[in-house]
Amino acid sequence: MSVRWSAWTTVLPVLGVLVLAATWKVDLPTVLVALVAAVLIGTVLAAVHHAEVVAHRVGEPFGSLVLAVAVTVIEVALIVTVMASGGPESASLARDTVFAAVMITTNGIVGISLLVGARRYGVTLFNAEGSGAALATVTTLATLSLVLPTFTTSQPGPEFSPSQLTFAALASLVLYGAFVINQTVRHRDFFLPVDDGGEDGDDENAHAEPPSGRAAKISLGLLMLSLVAVVGLAKVESPAIESAVDAAGFPPSFVGVVIALLVLMPESIAAVRAARRKRLQISLNLGYGSAIASIGLTIPAIALASIWLDGPLILGLGPTHMVLLALTVVVSMLTVVPGRATRLQGSVHLVLMAAFLFLAINP
Repeated sequence: MSVRWSAWTTVLPVLGVLVLAATWKVDLPTVLVALVAAVLIGTVLAAVHHAEVVAHRVGEPFGSLVLAVAVTVIEVALIVTVMASGGPESASLARDTVFAAVMITTNGIVGISLLVGARRYGVTLFNAEGSGAALATVTTLATLSLVLPTFTTSQPGPEFSPSQLTFAALASLVLYGAFVINQTVRHRDFFLPVDDGGEDGDDENAHAEPPSGRAAKISLGLLMLSLVAVVGLAKVESPAIESAVDAAGFPPSFVGVVIALLVLMPESIAAVRAARRKRLQISLNLGYGSAIASIGLTIPAIALASIWLDGPLILGLGPTHMVLLALTVVVSMLTVVPGRATRLQGSVHLVLMAAFLFLAINP
């Protein structure tokens, strides 16, 4: 597996960054909005390709970790940038974005992966130990960072006091670091695909020679370039998205959901492709790993940025979102514990994802 400089997967990341530079903070006509959207989708596909090249070189679960962390770091930078220039109306941006990411990853990515894998192979197998540890980490991070602020009394409203925010940030970093060590060092085998001794799917890369170090480094650079373009172009498209959301009569907060969906497209496509190749554990690594990275890196970054950001920082979820989060945790536990799943579990998670989207439109 090599990188060819003439390939579309090489051209599109560069094109995406050039288009981003040309359209940043520019009012675009409808035709250019459509062209930017086309470039965005192509860049997402290129990002997935390069993520798979890197994953094949370094092996699992490092490949899933690279994609999840890369997307989240750029997403965090985007959140901080928007909050710094957005004024008081961006006070809940971090909460809305992180919660949307958690629901999209734990219900959307996990649900579609379970359904695709079960439709193709009947029953999908995965490591309950690794997936259970990831789910426990997601649950703890989400509760500490998004639920507790609604009930604390030191600050008025669903906010943390400075000391509470500092504790939440440090706890998030500790949990994220502990999970990464557990995933990549201490218990790496818990996060590797399960071999049931049967059909090995259609993963042509499973038995192929790993790419050279040079090819992997080039793909890593192009992956980073692609992700910068994806997140940036999603931001460029946001005015058009805001106009479409307003025209449809949806709440303004739904814009954050749409942008989160765009930003998480690379992980979503990579997860589905892994499920089709009978590598459901990789899909779960991507889903839960992205949720962990989203909270574990965003909350410390926002806590640090709050030193110079003006205005309140609203982190606490409302009652509807807390119910959805609690239901997601319970359903995810019942899905993960057996270490195997059918179409039913995938369908349940996708219904929860649909409920989140519907209530985001009709709160």
